[in-house]
Amino acid sequence: MVIAALGFVFGAWLLQQQANLPALQTALVLVPSFVVFLNLHRFELNAYIRKAAVFAFAVLFGSIWAAIFATIRLNDELPREWEQKNIDIVGVVASLPEVTERGERFKVYVEKVLTKDAVVPKHISLNFYPNARSATAENTPTKSNFFHAARFKVGQRWQLTVRLKRPHSTYNPHGFDFEASALTENIRATGAIKSKSNLKKLSNFVWQPSYIVENLRERIGNRISQVLVDKPYAGVIRALVVGDDSQISRDNWNVYLRTGTVHLMSISGLHITMLAGLAFCLIAFVWRRIPGLVLRMPTRQAATIGGALVAIIYACLAGLSVPTQRTLFMLMTIAAALLLDKKLPISRVLAIALIVVVLLDPWSVIAPGFWLSFSAIALIAYVSVGRLAIVYWFKEAVITQWAVTIGLLPLLILMFGQASLISPIANAFAIPVISWIVVPLAILGALLPIDVVLHLSHTCMEICMRGLNWLASMPIATWSQAAAPVWAIVLAIFGVLWMLLPRGFPLRWLGLILLLPMLTVQVPKPAQGEMRVVVLDVGQGLAIVVQTARHVLLYDAGPSYSAQSDAGSKIVVPFMRGEGIKKLDGFVVSHNDLDHSGGVASVLAQMQVSWLASSFELPETTHATPKKISCVAGQAWTWDSVHFEVLYPGLESYQDIELKDNNRSCVIKVTSRYGSILLTGDIEKEAEMALLEANKDGLHSDVLIAPHHGSKTSSTFEFVQAVGAKHTIFTVGYLNRFKHPKPLIEKRFKESGSLLYRSDYQGQLTIAFSKSSPLRIDSWRETHPRYWHGKY
Repeated sequence: MVIAALGFVFGAWLLQQQANLPALQTALVLVPSFVVFLNLHRFELNAYIRKAAVFAFAVLFGSIWAAIFATIRLNDELPREWEQKNIDIVGVVASLPEVTERGERFKVYVEKVLTKDAVVPKHISLNFYPNARSATAENTPTKSNFFHAARFKVGQRWQLTVRLKRPHSTYNPHGFDFEASALTENIRATGAIKSKSNLKKLSNFVWQPSYIVENLRERIGNRISQVLVDKPYAGVIRALVVGDDSQISRDNWNVYLRTGTVHLMSISGLHITMLAGLAFCLIAFVWRRIPGLVLRMPTRQAATIGGALVAIIYACLAGLSVPTQRTLFMLMTIAAALLLDKKLPISRVLAIALIVVVLLDPWSVIAPGFWLSFSAIALIAYVSVGRLAIVYWFKEAVITQWAVTIGLLPLLILMFGQASLISPIANAFAIPVISWIVVPLAILGALLPIDVVLHLSHTCMEICMRGLNWLASMPIATWSQAAAPVWAIVLAIFGVLWMLLPRGFPLRWLGLILLLPMLTVQVPKPAQGEMRVVVLDVGQGLAIVVQTARHVLLYDAGPSYSAQSDAGSKIVVPFMRGEGIKKLDGFVVSHNDLDHSGGVASVLAQMQVSWLASSFELPETTHATPKKISCVAGQAWTWDSVHFEVLYPGLESYQDIELKDNNRSCVIKVTSRYGSILLTGDIEKEAEMALLEANKDGLHSDVLIAPHHGSKTSSTFEFVQAVGAKHTIFTVGYLNRFKHPKPLIEKRFKESGSLLYRSDYQGQLTIAFSKSSPLRIDSWRETHPRYWHGKY
């Protein structure tokens, strides 16, 4: 069973690494393979050969099973010709609306397409903006406009006019892949409701089981938000009860990440197990004291059924995430064993849960939560099951926490590039407080009209957060590590398993040696005089990392996406962690537009920065602020034989109050022995003319970051000719509302002989200025394709 489960999971994972799906005809291979598999017992095979055959068949079955699911789901897609066009549909609100500072977002099941010849997927995600200004506002939202009442309710049927586009992700190393997430959640198109169109509500509620469950989640979530309005951790309480973590603040997420308690801030397997166990004990306590009930059904069976029902109900309220599914299937397996009076080893219970989770959701194998949750349970079993010595509960708790902390280290480094060093301490008090006090009180207060219980739950959460905030503020809270190669991760996994062997086992210290390659790995750096420039894919915005032999410069930090999310925390910092960059020697913020400065606060909060240069007054933050300077033409410095020079703006521009922010962008030219690049921010025609007048010959560069993302207000003919770039990069968002880059600008660069690149089509772009090869630009989408990525 265990070998078959591991093979099946590996096969599904293997399929998710492919650039293209196999033809469905390959499924026919299963027929002869299955016949051979069923007749293995007829052959006298070595035990190891038999296990290898079982594993091989399971891998084949897992791959083909995942391919079938993927093919079916990908066939339900939005044709490119219908992107960004008005389409009339009739659909049902199918998920708990996620309230944001700009409006609300929810899933819709499309029942009917009213626009003639239009093709729309059945499952889409829509944004609704109450007014046009809120959709584009760049000011920071406040609580008063953030927690507004949702207009759309789960189960309602609406006639809507929508504009859709295919799922598209910013694509970078060590970053989040939205296209994979959308496929996993069966979201086949995203878009917005035309707020000025005539919205028509056709039904107040469509009676279907899934909508009933979602409606219940919505009602409970709304009650929590109303009772705890303006409370700092209302979003956490809401997440713990209904699994909606959209209202947890960015600062709180940083605390949970640094303390290793993220797994507690949503409905986790631990909470479900606790509630099921509590229900089991209460039912058993009552049942055995009523003779009539005992005569009808044995106490253990009644308590088992009751605990299982509580687990199912709570899991449904959670939205059935991967950790929730894993725990639920494990509990159901244990419940079935108890009802049938069978004793199953933990390995078999885990194997059954593995198979069921991947059978129902083959994409779960690419979710970090899948590997972390199953690995945590396996590690606990590894250090507790089958040990001969009797261990007291406190010592057992310490051993378990140590095993999970050290055992998950390789996976945390692989997936996130960091691990919390203080997580054992943080979890030691956070787990009992949240799982035993906060969660039961929150559920009780949400289900019953007793507001004081919810307030008590929030008070306990506040007390817990004081300790977590204090721990998170410690300089040694986390360990960051460059992404290690696969061989180092495999060695580290064997190392931690060796270290966790029973006491008395010889040479357990050798496990530490196996950990060393993972903990000491170094990403190759440019040699003296060389540089590596990484243009991150941040959507409609800009973030560029310039790395020399011993120094790193960050130019801009990308956009702010929402009150909880920005490119700094989602893309820039994870990339630098994965590359082993722990310090920025310089940080330039070109100008005051949010698509360039939106991620600044997150970068400053999570990275050590030597100095910060900009063309505007940056707001003060609660974090340590580096030395601040203003960009002024003529500033220059050299790092590792690579020359940096500020070409614009001039000192006099700071006195011109009528000058647009775009035309005060910091323009920097970086020159190495093997080529140069010009970083231009959002300069427009006026700034380009000033540059031409001041230093026309000094503009010539091998690579140009197109000014203002390819807007028609920039890239004049004279400027393009003066730069004479062999390669031009447009940093743009997919189907952005500005329609950048403009066709006229693209044509102008093409006619100049420049090769064009787009971050929306090619993802992150890495430019190598090195001695060993001519100037080369690598696209992350081309070097790391997946079958769910769009082809452009």
